[in-house]
Formats: sequence, C-alpha cells, structure tokens
Amino acid sequence: MTVTLEFFTFLYTAIITVVYCQADCPFPAPRNLSYRWMDPFTLKLSWFWEKPDNLPPGCEISYELNLENTDTHRVGETLRTESRHFINNCLTEEMGSGQWEFNIQVVSSGSCHGWNSSRRENKIINTPRAEVVKDFQCLLRSNETNCSWIPVDPSLNWTLSYRSCGTTAEDIRSTKECDRPYRSGKRCGCFLKVDAIAKDICVCVKTEAGLNTFKPKLVIPPPKLSIKESGDNLNLTWTTPDVGKYCTWKYMVCYKKCNEDKVCQTFQPIMDTEEHGPMRVPYDRSCLYEFQFNTTSGENCVPVFSNGGANATYGSNKLHDGTLTVVSIVIPVILSVCVILSCYCFRRHRAIICPNIPDPSAIFKEMMVNGNKEHKIATGSLYTPVSEPVEPCKITLLTENGVLQQNT
Repeated sequence: MTVTLEFFTFLYTAIITVVYCQADCPFPAPRNLSYRWMDPFTLKLSWFWEKPDNLPPGCEISYELNLENTDTHRVGETLRTESRHFINNCLTEEMGSGQWEFNIQVVSSGSCHGWNSSRRENKIINTPRAEVVKDFQCLLRSNETNCSWIPVDPSLNWTLSYRSCGTTAEDIRSTKECDRPYRSGKRCGCFLKVDAIAKDICVCVKTEAGLNTFKPKLVIPPPKLSIKESGDNLNLTWTTPDVGKYCTWKYMVCYKKCNEDKVCQTFQPIMDTEEHGPMRVPYDRSCLYEFQFNTTSGENCVPVFSNGGANATYGSNKLHDGTLTVVSIVIPVILSVCVILSCYCFRRHRAIICPNIPDPSAIFKEMMVNGNKEHKIATGSLYTPVSEPVEPCKITLLTENGVLQQNT
C-alpha cells in the first residue's frame, strides 16, 4: 500500500511538471528593488516577487543576496532569506567603498522539480562614505572607554555617535553621541559611556567630507609582569586585566636570551583569578633575558588586545668559565709583550724622546757674573765691498813754446 502511494505521488508530480513546464524553467526574477538607510549603520533592502501559479506542490523558494564593492569587485558574504526584505549592518570599514551593488536572485530550497534559479537583479547603493579617521582604537578601563583617532583633515569639525551593533529597533534607538570630546596632540578622542566588551559596539565618525562606520579596535593596558628566580627556573606571574571579568584571556610570553632566537609560549588558564602563574622558564645565569608579554581575549569575548606589550629584562650576560680562563692567560701575555716593546723603543730613541736640557741655575749664574761686561762680538766674516778698478793718471808738461814735453 505504501509503495503504491509513493508511486502515484511520483507520477502526479511528473505529470504536473510536464504539463506546466515542459523543460527547465527559471523562476521569475525579483522586481522593484529598493533600499533605505535606517541609520548610519543599518541598511534595509526590499523587493517584490510574485509567486507563479504553476509551481509544483510543496515547492519552496528563498532569496539569495550579497553586496559587492563596485570599486574592487569584492563580493561579500552570500546570505539567504525567505522574507521579501532584509535588514543588516553595513559598515564602511567592511565594505570599503562609497558605492555598492546589491545582487539578488530566487533559488529553490527544495521540491521544485523543473525550475531553476532566476536571473540576478541588481541595485546600486550609494553611501556618504569617506576616509575621515586613521588609527581608531578604544582603550578599555574598569570605569570608562577612551576612544581616540587621528583625523585625516584636522581642520574639519567632527561628530561621533555609537551604539550596540544590532538591527533591532531597540538597538537603533540606543544610539548616543559623544559628550566628552578632547584633543591631545595630533589625536582626537572621546570618553564613551559604554562597556565595549559586554556589548559589541559600532562607531560612526562624521565630518563635512563624509563618514566612517566601523567596529573599533579594542585594547587594554598590558598587565604588569613580575619575574622571580627559583632554582634553575624563572617564575613569571602577572595580574588579570581589570576589564571583561567574564572573559577568558590568553597570555603570550616571548623571551630572548644571549644571542639565541626568540622563544614564545602561550598560556591560557582554565579559570581567571586575580593573579596568574607561575609560568616557568628555564634560567641560564650567564645570559640576559629580554621578555615581551602580550594579552588577547578568548573565544567567549569580543576581540581585545593589549596595547603594545609589557617589556622586562632579567639577569646579565656573563662570560663562561672557559672564556675567563683564556682571558686570564692571554691578557697578561699581551700586556707583558707591550711593556717589553715599549722599553726597547724608549732606549733606542732616548735622545729624541728625552733630549738634554741645560741647567737653569747655570744660565742665571752666567747672567749675573757677565752682566756688566761687553758682549763678545761673534766672530765671523764681515761684509767687504767689491773694489772698483782704478785707471793710472798720466801728466804731460808743456814748454814755454808750447811744445809738449815728455814726462818721464
């Protein structure tokens, strides 16, 4: 009886398929695609679809949709819904562009023999997205959340709003604006009245140039690391972060000793207490240890990271016994050789290094004894002028009658 019933059911379905759709038929495509921004974080997509009358009995359909970045053509996560509207958080940080393309098609979710997925319909979605902030992070403390960032254009005025990341009407109504702004150097900031770990928050920073919407990076101050020597080990202890009491935490300790490579160890306690440890590290007393300590939240909490890391050092680099023995032998030998060479050079060049210097008392004595005497003229050749040539002079006598008389 059961076999007969199943046979007739199959035969009926086959007949209906042949009658209404002789070949594979595509579903009608959705029409009248539209969108509306419910707030800077939440986008509502709507469309219309008319169900064909000739669908096989029991045929169920669903709508497959995604958002694509029109600049990079990066396709987001494919989503399915059975409703003719879809509400979702769409953050500019995740989508990355001021223009997106909304794609949707009708697909079968079972018992639709002879029917195929519809063609894809698309809708361009514009957002007032602009890069207005850089390095946005929120420092979590036990009594407040301090968010700060670097403005891309410091001359523009800004407003900051935030709320719990959700799509319900209650989430949208919970939006708050910054009422404790401040500026510190190049950074702008605001103290938020929210427990960012208990509630996953979304933030919107808006200027005249546009807006950024994103989930902020959450950081905590690095816990203080304590190091104590115990036998052949170093015991490391630290305090639990004073935020996220219901979170489990992962602790990573990296250390480097002497000239060896860095070694990292992860420690995740089963239960969090006020103080953790000890975490034991083998200790070599002849090495200087350099520690780096970081903290991250576990899987049961929103992602939180320690702001930088706690750095600490312990011990000092020392020479090994063998090296000390070699040094104690080699250094005295080198010094002895240097002293011998210095003495040899000094004796060889004594006249140059230590010339004879006259006795000052003898100089003064000579000045006192010979003070009234004439100074001796230094002997030596004086300047002698060159002699000039002299011609002989001849005299001729005249007689009375004017005849020259030879002078002999």
